[in-house]
Amino acid sequence: MFFKKSRRNRAGHNAIGRELKEHQNGNSISPEKAVFINEIKNRLNDSSDLKHKEVESKITLFFIDTLIDKTMLHQDIMRHVYRLDSEPVELMNMLTVAEVKKDSNYEDTVVSILSGAVAIHVEGYPYVISAQIKSKTSRSLTKPENESQVIGPQIAFNENLATNISLIRSYLANPRLCNEMYHVGKQTRTAISIMYIKGIASDEMVQTLRQRIKTIKIDGIIDSSVLVQLIDDNSLSIFPQMLLTERPDKSSTMLLNGKIVVIVDGSSLVIGCPQSFLEFFQSMEDQNVKWHVSSFLRLLRIIAMILSVFFTAFYVASLTFHYEVIPQPLLVPLSESRSRVPFPPIIEALLLEFIIELLREAGARLPTKVGQTMGIVGGIVIGTAAVQAGFTSNILIIIIALGALASFTTPSYTMGNVIRILRFPIILLAGFWGFYGIMFAFCFLLIHLLRQSSLGSPYMIPFYPPRLADWKDSIVRLPLKFTFKRPFQTRPENVQKYNPKEHQDYE
Repeated sequence: MFFKKSRRNRAGHNAIGRELKEHQNGNSISPEKAVFINEIKNRLNDSSDLKHKEVESKITLFFIDTLIDKTMLHQDIMRHVYRLDSEPVELMNMLTVAEVKKDSNYEDTVVSILSGAVAIHVEGYPYVISAQIKSKTSRSLTKPENESQVIGPQIAFNENLATNISLIRSYLANPRLCNEMYHVGKQTRTAISIMYIKGIASDEMVQTLRQRIKTIKIDGIIDSSVLVQLIDDNSLSIFPQMLLTERPDKSSTMLLNGKIVVIVDGSSLVIGCPQSFLEFFQSMEDQNVKWHVSSFLRLLRIIAMILSVFFTAFYVASLTFHYEVIPQPLLVPLSESRSRVPFPPIIEALLLEFIIELLREAGARLPTKVGQTMGIVGGIVIGTAAVQAGFTSNILIIIIALGALASFTTPSYTMGNVIRILRFPIILLAGFWGFYGIMFAFCFLLIHLLRQSSLGSPYMIPFYPPRLADWKDSIVRLPLKFTFKRPFQTRPENVQKYNPKEHQDYE
């Protein structure tokens, strides 16, 4: 009991000390009406959309005109303010809005006003009542643009934090679904939500993510793609270690597997972590089709990734150093195709790869209809003209086109960009050292991937470290009755999804 009293006394002294310090620094709310009005105007630089309204002679309201809901201001705030005949703290029980709080210093008051609240000050009282009446302006829910699928839900996140949280809760009506809110950015005060299922997600991983977000010191975060660069395990690696998705069903599936979801206010992309390398080649549609089809599609994507990265480099190495690996029937067509080309294979390949990337980037930046036309017409015209002018060979045109097409099979846009970039250094190594250069690039990439982690979890799991139980849902997907355990990667507290003895085989 002695120690408990001691702690209470210390806590009381600390609270008094903070109040005295705030008062000395001029941060505590002044009970005088004129001083309060001038201080708020000075702290918000008397912005044109900063409005203040005086009720009778003692009550003053401050709000940002462009942030608040005018209907709520008149219906839920003003009619109760006019009836106030006692201390302003009584407003906390009278107001019919969801979030009402008491602010005792100017700093908290300014933050409340900037977040869409109305600050109510009554002369003679050294505090204000802040009532949240932010207007809910957001675009309507649409189909996913970057992660489209044929079978499954056709809905995507938007830029509103509350809407995105509600979408996930609509899939997971679970009381253990936790939602923690943080504000990051000295200038923007961006709201960030961490969601996980208590009892499934690893407490250690949740704590690690909390710590990384709390230690961020930056002026502002506008999008989740900026936040993911700040909380990655290795920001110098070209490979993404956390997944960005616009699908609520995919985010909900990650939560069920023991992963953590991070939502940033103002962003339509949600962060999922931890992630393994193979998961970037898995689509949500894989869970919605039969396991035979799903396994085939996953194998197709892995082969397409390897083809996209190494196919052009293999062509350059074969023509530069290793003619012996080319089948005899192909030597004549290859020599005829390259007879008019004045460049060595490495220059020819880099030139075409560069043109393909130009067309892809131009098509992505132009309006949709113009971009599609530009990509198709530009590719045909430039490819035909390059062959006729003798700048390249027909066979290399086919190889480059196949490599570009294969890179589009990757469901993750961030991983697709990595595949696009990796082709260039590998082509250079193949042009200088042939197959030895390709093997050097392959070994370097493999060692780099083995050294990576995602939120402390191995990046190449289930292959390294080997976890045979997780192979059932990696490169191939076995029937659902065999995948009754959550992946080891997330180190879940509750490993088993369901009891396999109670499962009926519908496959």
